[in-house]
Amino acid sequence: MKSKINEFTGRVGALGSNTLDFVQGIGRAWLFLSQGLFQLLIPPFQLSKIIEHIWFIGMKSMMVIILTGIFTGMVLGLQGYYTLVRFGSEGMLGSAVALTLIRELGPVLTAIMVTARAGSAMAAELGVMRISQQIDALDTMDINPVRYLFTPRIIAAVISFPLLTALFDVIGIFGGYLTGSLMLGINSGIYLFRVEESVLMTDVTGGFVKSLVFSLVVTTVCCSRGYFTHLHRGGGFGAKGVSFSTTTAVVNSCVLVLVCDYVITYLLL
Repeated sequence: MKSKINEFTGRVGALGSNTLDFVQGIGRAWLFLSQGLFQLLIPPFQLSKIIEHIWFIGMKSMMVIILTGIFTGMVLGLQGYYTLVRFGSEGMLGSAVALTLIRELGPVLTAIMVTARAGSAMAAELGVMRISQQIDALDTMDINPVRYLFTPRIIAAVISFPLLTALFDVIGIFGGYLTGSLMLGINSGIYLFRVEESVLMTDVTGGFVKSLVFSLVVTTVCCSRGYFTHLHRGGGFGAKGVSFSTTTAVVNSCVLVLVCDYVITYLLL
């Protein structure tokens, strides 16, 4: 009986501890983002570091985005064709592929792929800097670490995410064209006409709004997880802490991207 009581109290304690850690993590991330946005307004602006991070987040993610985009478009073309052909509406394939990509899959899959490639790297890099006391050294040299490490990444992500999303959309529509027109025989003119006819500027604007929000979410979660590696429960001041921070940064970012996608979609409809 006593052992069961101890087991029950232990589980309640663990649940409370995990809840507190979760709430503290949200508060730290919010303050971290606020400090980073405030530092955006203070000159001098770190142009060279911004370009360096645009190269890392944007340019180095292009191949992943191209491969993901073209195969996503090809799968959409394949699935869409065999669904629409049942209703004699295979000519609408261009509309189905374009709207699905531009409204939903383009921004979401781009954010998730960039999280996996660049977000994990940002969390790991800042985590290593924390455990090796390089961030403390910046403080000692009177260099604001949030301004030096986080602010350039925010700007780079805000610039890179919409561009990568646009690339994903275009490549995905081309993938749908390869499957629908070249493999399954839908007239090329009809496919392209349906794309042009169905896509409105509000669809494109909505996709870019999502990508901008996702850029802030991914950068804030990944950088704050790495920056506060030493404070996370279950982590620690060592390699295990960096591993824990990197894993939780990717998981939390992907979940938040999907949650934000639902909220923004609801607001835009």
